[in-house]
Amino acid sequence: MKDLVRKLRKYEIQIRKAIDAQMQGDFKSVFKSSGLEFDDVRAYQYGDDVRSIDWNVSAKGHGTFVKTYREEKEQNVFLLLDVSGSHSLGTPGSQKMDIGKEIGGILALSALKQGSQLGMICFSDGKERYLKPGKGNEHAYSLIKTLAVLQPQSLKTNIGAGIKLCLNVVKRKSIIILISDFIDLNYERELIMLAKKHDLIVLQLMDKREKDFPKLGIIPLQDKETGKTIWVNTSSKEFREKYLLPYAQNQERLAKVCR
Repeated sequence: MKDLVRKLRKYEIQIRKAIDAQMQGDFKSVFKSSGLEFDDVRAYQYGDDVRSIDWNVSAKGHGTFVKTYREEKEQNVFLLLDVSGSHSLGTPGSQKMDIGKEIGGILALSALKQGSQLGMICFSDGKERYLKPGKGNEHAYSLIKTLAVLQPQSLKTNIGAGIKLCLNVVKRKSIIILISDFIDLNYERELIMLAKKHDLIVLQLMDKREKDFPKLGIIPLQDKETGKTIWVNTSSKEFREKYLLPYAQNQERLAKVCR
């Protein structure tokens, strides 16, 4: 636990230095509140800013109305982390699962400094862990400890189900940080729904072998989510068309949805 926190603080310092160097003070933290939150509408009064007119309400023919806002005290941030079996790919200590946990830990430390509310949902093909939003030292380190000891109960993936769980749990508009390798199908509809309801940030975890698999001849490959091992000729055209092409097409679909 101490080693993990030390590593996270080192990453956080490096990230802050990079931001300070490149953005020179113009960077707006992901944890900062939008400042104002829509409250209601009222009749237009002389001197009101015309940009605040609610044209949809005014078009009903009962007069001209403007939007009113109230100050938003703090921003909710939710980490939505995919911990399915495919995230065990990579070298020990640098697997996709490890990187996802480290990103979550950095967010916890950053939220602690900003005084923001941070919650977390970890999912596979169902709920693995849920941590309700909170802030302060105890909450931040509780989240980091939860990530450090997390051992998923299921190896399977269902990104759509994970997003639905988030939609059901997170009622107030929040910043959602979705971390996954997106090796799944039929989740685009739920992803669009999440983006419409919340401020969505998508982080995709990838291993270099998923983009450029080496030609190693005939070798055994294990499906981490089913546990099955098959022998394949990684140098053959058939292997690349059957396994690598569908993966590339899935990445293209994700990029298109995120635009």
